Amino acid sequence: MAGSFAGFEQQGLTFLQQVRIENDKEWFEAHRDVYQQSLLTPLRALVDTLALAMLEIDPQFETRPAIGKTLSRIHRDTRFSHDKSRYRSRMWLTFKRPGKDWTDAPAYFFELGPDMLRYGLGYYSASKATMDLFRHTLKQRPQPFLAVAQQCCQGGFELVGESYKRLLVKDLDPVISSWYHRKSFAVMVTSSDVEPLFHPQLAQTLTHGFRQLEPLYQWLMNVESMKQIDPADL
Repeated sequence: MAGSFAGFEQQGLTFLQQVRIENDKEWFEAHRDVYQQSLLTPLRALVDTLALAMLEIDPQFETRPAIGKTLSRIHRDTRFSHDKSRYRSRMWLTFKRPGKDWTDAPAYFFELGPDMLRYGLGYYSASKATMDLFRHTLKQRPQPFLAVAQQCCQGGFELVGESYKRLLVKDLDPVISSWYHRKSFAVMVTSSDVEPLFHPQLAQTLTHGFRQLEPLYQWLMNVESMKQIDPADL
């Protein structure tokens, strides 16, 4: 166990700022102890601190504070990318159910960089099939979803994600339309004020925000359950 979360240190944010410029193995290895102590250690502690509340939302969440489980890798996979930078300048944690197709399933997340933080719930990259099922639920139950959207999109949370240039369906309620026409989406708080990163209260802020988003998470998990149904039965 990593212990109770006490906040991040400026040294960790400075490391992420420097890695944007240095970004080579020799520099990273010379500063690995900063990465371990000022980023990985508090991230592990934050996962441990949030775990109980997250398991109340979904008992099947992965909550082990380990890289590849809840924590991001700082090493980038550059095999299929034009960007050949070896290391990321941001780190994040996620709470999601274990599975191969995690990019196509709902996940809670918290991300920090040298000059930003953000947190919320959404898809990393939802497939068209997943979004089509999501749209089906909006058509079937528009009023219940409006209640979900109203509860979740407050207190700094905003809907983000690329939209189709042409409407798939016209004459929808504007709120429903803003969700319906996304290719993928997330609901998140984004801030350039990094001061909250340095305080233990960050864990309480995330817990409160993640609980606020629970109705949306349950809605999206209903979409997940529909993947097991024959489309002809929908």
